Amino acid sequence: MLHTLSLVDLASRLRDRSLSAVELSQHFLDRIDNASKLNAFITVDPEQVRTQAESADQILSTGDSHVLCGIPLAHKDIFCTEGMKTSCGSKMLDNFISPYDATVVKRLANAGMVTLGKTNMDEFAMGSSNETSWYGPVLNPWSEQRVPGGSSGGSAAAVGARLAPIATGTDTGGSIRQPAAFCGLTGLKPSYGRVSRYGMIAFASSLDQAGPIARSCEDAALLLDAMSGHDPLDSTSVNNDPSTASAQLANTISGLRIGLPKQFFEDGIDPEISRAVDVAIETLKSLGATTVEVDLPNSAAGIPCYYVIAPAEASSNLSRFDGVRYGYRCEDPVDLADLYERSRSEGFGAEVKRRIMIGAYALSSGYYDAYYLKAQRIRRLISNDFDTAFEACDVILGPTTPTTAFGLGAKTDDPISMYLNDIFTNTVNLAGLPGLSLPVGFDNAGLPIGMQLIGKFMQESILLNVGHQYQNVTDWHKAIPQEYQA
Repeated sequence: MLHTLSLVDLASRLRDRSLSAVELSQHFLDRIDNASKLNAFITVDPEQVRTQAESADQILSTGDSHVLCGIPLAHKDIFCTEGMKTSCGSKMLDNFISPYDATVVKRLANAGMVTLGKTNMDEFAMGSSNETSWYGPVLNPWSEQRVPGGSSGGSAAAVGARLAPIATGTDTGGSIRQPAAFCGLTGLKPSYGRVSRYGMIAFASSLDQAGPIARSCEDAALLLDAMSGHDPLDSTSVNNDPSTASAQLANTISGLRIGLPKQFFEDGIDPEISRAVDVAIETLKSLGATTVEVDLPNSAAGIPCYYVIAPAEASSNLSRFDGVRYGYRCEDPVDLADLYERSRSEGFGAEVKRRIMIGAYALSSGYYDAYYLKAQRIRRLISNDFDTAFEACDVILGPTTPTTAFGLGAKTDDPISMYLNDIFTNTVNLAGLPGLSLPVGFDNAGLPIGMQLIGKFMQESILLNVGHQYQNVTDWHKAIPQEYQA
């Protein structure tokens, strides 16, 4: 079954011409069509898919192609894609057809990859459950009564149900890692600046980062290599590490020092998650790694710090959606003020409005120093904590989330409870570090459990190497929801 194969296996079949890109893409188009109840995709264009696949087959026939040429993928609907709707999960952009490609989209297209479609997401990437989308919630393929996580829930559900071999996502406070954990996948949030943000619709510009949602660390490394690198169109793009992660997966982890922050293993974590993570630690130790306790004393301030900085940046970034230049416009405005007010109130959903208001308040005269400036100072303390911890270890390990996937609607009326799902992930974004979530088991309800590895700046290759070595001796990443195995 083609949908069970890794990117390496698919690439091998494409190169030896035992499989065509057209056949492979059609296989996944059929699966997308048969799994429409998951609501994982916003836009699918079969005609464009076939055109791209035919082009990939022509390149493959020359014998000189990128390793990912002909491989289908799904893009989170936050990446501008020329000629396709780019909605960001919002009514505000439901009519927006992008005139250009995001750098991530362009680089993967240049590698010969085939875009299956654009995946559903929390509106403007604001959410942890994929329930804030204007197009409706995405369902978790492991349990349709549960959320897939957010904001990259559509990408995670698509890969989890094997509707796509791999997908792109974005992570502002955990939006790749948390849905990866909820859907039994491998998700990587790269270091800030490794992957270009050009053409990626902004939520919080100092926190957003694009990355892969994959079945395995090997697959994630291949996509990361293709999508990363310096981009002159992005002033925050970093140009100091040309190494490829996929070339370093076979390195031994003997002697690796794993830091275990006491703050990640305190009360409030589901006991089943704690047990699964403990077993995974023992597995890594059997491969030669050692553990050391480290301290992240300011990690508890991560949630309040994040939910000042992120909404503040969001209120600024989303001011461009005013009903004048592009996007949703209200009907029959009586004057300019009415146009602004009704276009924004009708075009944005409740969670987006909440964060815009919080951000505008935090940036307002008289409150800037008390909230935003103080949050930035705490952000520096959090970053310093990681610097100190990494003096004693090579990677930091802990659970990705405090619980497994929760029920649809369980937290929609309690924003604070929803925000706490990112308690282990958002400090990584505040510090600009890479973070990797990988599956390490299931709870008694049959829901996936994720473990997080945090690395030093621009050291994604080490995280992926550790994860790959773990996945070489475990099978959690190979599990497929029963309904989607055939």
